[in-house]
Amino acid sequence: MQRRSLLGAGLSAPFLRSLPASAQVAPPARRSHGLALHGTPALPAGFPHWPWVNPDAPKGGEMVRWALGSFDSFNPFVLRGTPGAGLNALQNGILWESLLERSADEASTAYCHLAAVVEVAADHTWVAFEIRPEARWHDGKPVLAEDVAWTFSTLMEKGRPLYRAYWGDVAEVKVESARRVLFRFKNGDNHELPSVIGELPVLPKHWWEGRDFSRPSLDLPLGSGPYRLEKFEPGRSITWRRVADYWGANLGTRKGTANFDSIRYEYFRDNTVALEAFKAGQVDLRQENIAKEWATGYDFPAVRQGLVKKEELRHQNPTGMQSFTMNLRRPLFQDARVRQALGLVFDFEWLNANLFYGSYKRTESYFQNSELASSGLPQGRELEILQKYRGRVPAEVFTTPYRESVTDGSGNNRDNLRRALALLKEVGWEVKERKLVNAQGQQFSFEILLGEPSMERLALPYVQWLQRIGVEARVRTVDPAQYQVRSDAYDYDMTVDVIGQSLSPGNEQREFFSCAKAREPGGRNTAGICDPVVDELIELVIAAPDREELVQRTRALDRVLLWHRYVIPMYHLAAYRLAWWDKFGRPARNPKHGLGVEGWWWEPQRAAAVEAGKRNAPPAAR
Repeated sequence: MQRRSLLGAGLSAPFLRSLPASAQVAPPARRSHGLALHGTPALPAGFPHWPWVNPDAPKGGEMVRWALGSFDSFNPFVLRGTPGAGLNALQNGILWESLLERSADEASTAYCHLAAVVEVAADHTWVAFEIRPEARWHDGKPVLAEDVAWTFSTLMEKGRPLYRAYWGDVAEVKVESARRVLFRFKNGDNHELPSVIGELPVLPKHWWEGRDFSRPSLDLPLGSGPYRLEKFEPGRSITWRRVADYWGANLGTRKGTANFDSIRYEYFRDNTVALEAFKAGQVDLRQENIAKEWATGYDFPAVRQGLVKKEELRHQNPTGMQSFTMNLRRPLFQDARVRQALGLVFDFEWLNANLFYGSYKRTESYFQNSELASSGLPQGRELEILQKYRGRVPAEVFTTPYRESVTDGSGNNRDNLRRALALLKEVGWEVKERKLVNAQGQQFSFEILLGEPSMERLALPYVQWLQRIGVEARVRTVDPAQYQVRSDAYDYDMTVDVIGQSLSPGNEQREFFSCAKAREPGGRNTAGICDPVVDELIELVIAAPDREELVQRTRALDRVLLWHRYVIPMYHLAAYRLAWWDKFGRPARNPKHGLGVEGWWWEPQRAAAVEAGKRNAPPAAR
């Protein structure tokens, strides 16, 4: 298809002749097979497959995975309902696909998938996608540009608030032909936006006609991906079936992946039951997030017999921020000295020694395990960025390297408790009759809301430490569905939150930390952060013109967030803990920035050996 010209836009030839010579020819737009935020994609046009997959992986068999809680909807894009496993409102799943497919082997690079070509304006003010003519929905109808435009408009109007944060700089979406769709931006500052738009999960407009998009639904959804939803038992299981005539099976972005004939998710009420189901062979694959379970829970006969494999797979991803997160919408937490005091009470070294088997490191950055993390004192370009905010950010930003308090792990945290009480006294809290009270005699009291029982082993020791300074803290654990409802309404005092980060932060930082998202129900600004400096730094990150500037701007944002002490950082591990029944083949290596399970395949001989091992095991070991 020819590129659009000024004449095609409706301007007359006489008007063009009247323009200065420098204005008559706009810089050409760049047409490509993929987008890299900084630099160029590493793989050439027409690449046959991802470098890390086995392109000859056989098809067949089943993988059984697990999920917690329950589900009541197959619409993950709205606030209402609990979506079923395999559906993701933020990323492409196995049902819906996007214009671009993110590479798990490169930082911030995506390649054309539903789109055959992506075209970006030289001044970054628009992006256009041309849909592959072979792209099909599971009912055989073609994927069209109007599907893309309808999806975008519907998600912006009726979808979760995160979409309005991600795509807030889009001014207009326009269907230019049956297979070409164009997005115009409010300005050319947001260099990440073309890639972010490219990851839009495209939905079938014709299937949704006559359905209420804003409501949860258990109608079997229509997609274009390698799997379709075959059957389900409400709240118990979901089975995905591989599409035999899947249109994209031989694309470089799909070859060697989606190898199982079926993927089944079994639901369990809690993590303990799910682990026992894995041991019994009812679940094939388990990613373990609990250090104690990894250290002690996998010494069972099938492991000793070699029927179950376990491995720690190192990765190169930012580990993000897991934390006890205070709700700044509550007056109790609005003073930074209070937040710092509560952080001093948290004894990570004791937890690591007594609960985690020494396996974790303390998190000291929102971008931990990456070059984006701030450290030491700001220097060079980072210091230059921060200088304009002197007097508007904590003074320690310029004078003190950020470090979390350290204890000897003995459980005797007296020095930090004294420091905490001194800070609280500055704010007007004092201990009287073993209770921390304010001038009106009201006790310092709050609730820690949890969505799964496994987090209680972190929260309950913290509650005991808080009692030592007279704080009354309570732990309330609710089921995942109720937790989602309360989280969406910001109905909590403190909770455990995880903010995941990528190697190229951008638009999602608005969702995590901006004033606009602190007020919008259903957002991901869990702490309720609202600070004009943070908002400005977010926009600087989004508008970063190159990699080095992105790194320096992100470090500045990180440093300011840390010194405001919005959260109590916990811990991190730069590895995946994975256990699986030895039924599967795996590629020779994992992708650099992902787990890569989508490239595994079923091996009948191994599966038969596993089943034989189960049958021959002594009754007590089964």
